[in-house]
Amino acid sequence: MALDNCILAIDQGTTSSRAIVFGPDSEIIAVAQQEFAQHYPNDGWVEHDPEDIWTSTIVVCRQAVSEAIAKGCRIAAIGVTNQRETTLVWDKQTGKAVYNAIVWQDRRTAQQCRALQDQGKLETVQSRTGLLLDPYFSASKVAWILDNVEGAREKAEAGKLAFGTVDSFLIWRLTGGKVHATDITNASRTNLYNIHELQWDQELLELFSVPASVLPEVKQCADDFGECLEEFFGFTLPIAGVAGDQQAAGIGQCCFTEGSIKSTYGTGCFVLLNTGEKAFKSQNKLLTTVAYQIKGTTHYALEGSIFIAGAAVQWLRDGISVIKGAYETEPLATSLEYDHGVYLVPAFAGMGAPYWDPDARGAIYGLTRGTTNAHLARAALESVCYQTSDLLKAMAEDGVSPGLLRVDGGMVGNNWVCQFLTDVLDVQVQRPKIRETTALGAAYLAGLQVGIYDSLQTLSDKNQIDSDFVPSLPAEMRKKLLDGWHSAVKSTLSFSR
Repeated sequence: MALDNCILAIDQGTTSSRAIVFGPDSEIIAVAQQEFAQHYPNDGWVEHDPEDIWTSTIVVCRQAVSEAIAKGCRIAAIGVTNQRETTLVWDKQTGKAVYNAIVWQDRRTAQQCRALQDQGKLETVQSRTGLLLDPYFSASKVAWILDNVEGAREKAEAGKLAFGTVDSFLIWRLTGGKVHATDITNASRTNLYNIHELQWDQELLELFSVPASVLPEVKQCADDFGECLEEFFGFTLPIAGVAGDQQAAGIGQCCFTEGSIKSTYGTGCFVLLNTGEKAFKSQNKLLTTVAYQIKGTTHYALEGSIFIAGAAVQWLRDGISVIKGAYETEPLATSLEYDHGVYLVPAFAGMGAPYWDPDARGAIYGLTRGTTNAHLARAALESVCYQTSDLLKAMAEDGVSPGLLRVDGGMVGNNWVCQFLTDVLDVQVQRPKIRETTALGAAYLAGLQVGIYDSLQTLSDKNQIDSDFVPSLPAEMRKKLLDGWHSAVKSTLSFSR
């Protein structure tokens, strides 16, 4: 029996590409995932081969589509979600990138950003974009490519090159170069988009030396992004929904009301608080960004960005080989007492909110001859929870203190992490039944655009909870743990100066 109105969600992430086919009731029909290589050509540099991004995406999409069709699915549309800020520049005629994708974690333009800040440009950037002057965002990356690839700036100014975040690159390829577009959430992360006027900002383009000719068209999150060519899956499909991964997770978690908040634990960790139709300016170095734009209504968000979350576990596995897989971390963590004394500050790509130090580097404190892989594994998991605590503390100082945090991402499958998180935050933590909320958010957007879903309320009615976690840690222990963490962070930041 055929199952109509299924949606292919493309979830192109930092370390892997994933495709999920969702049924009309949000059920997962098929999943495929493929990791791809990370490249570190210099200290603080992080790159991806654009062809790895593309080929891994197509491979997993074909696998998921084939499996879904074999189960009787009829796919109605494509939704796309992507690693944000990662920057590509490609030739409009050939579709080939002129340089590797510069990943959001990359810190090569830290000096350029500091120079602009020294020139007093921070207020200009922050007031228009809601962001800070940091190499995390796309603008300085675009300028670096144009200035460091031979002939790139001349070609760009002649209108021969295109810039885009990963969503734009995939849309361009899927439509055979017919559509050069992005959505408003990805545009809002470039440091080139005015989130109040809802358009590319000419003064910012001049500030970062980015020619307007390279820019994609900015669309709503649920919109017409063109048609995927028949050659990829054997039939054409509309690309009908796009959002950056963190905003997509917020949509997948149904954070549609002012004050609703979610935290996603993937490669990094990102806390997103819906502030409604008002752009709220933080006094504590949190970001103001676009949560979504649907049917002409724009909601904003306050965001805290942590660069290293699941990547710390990946480092334990691939970098220093103290675990064979993430599955080992939960039993290792539970084998130790709370007060075990080891802290990991995972500043492998600098530190994000609320510290914003691109020069910080990772450090481990409290090592003894008795330190084991269990201590390192637990310290890595704890560091993610401590960093989340820093973000919620900054939000509280901005006047927002949530009583419930919705969590998602690969790490929250670990019950120990969820319990330690609620204990450290002293806030209830809620985990959804469908943990692939980033892909689900992209599917929801596409479904809204093609008429499978008629409203945001319809989506909220589908939201299902798997588990609630409530705090049980004594206040004295919580304070002791956090005091130790803040001491470790202070030492790390001092070392970087």
